[in-house]
Amino acid sequence: MALELKELRQLTAIELADKAKQLVQELFNLRFQFGTGRLENPMQIRRTKRDIARIKTVIRQIEQQAEAAKG
Repeated sequence: MALELKELRQLTAIELADKAKQLVQELFNLRFQFGTGRLENPMQIRRTKRDIARIKTVIRQIEQQAEAAKG
């Protein structure tokens, strides 16, 4: 479920923050499954981490645009 940047840029900052929160919870669950040996595909952890990073990058870009617009 790799997130596309085009899709992310269409969301508001609040929606992005909610999505990031959901992914952090999912990452916790994946790590727990990995620790107990129940995770079938360990690459899901890597994909989730990268999705979180993408979201944080887009949020930061939105913040920078807002700062540039102010001053």
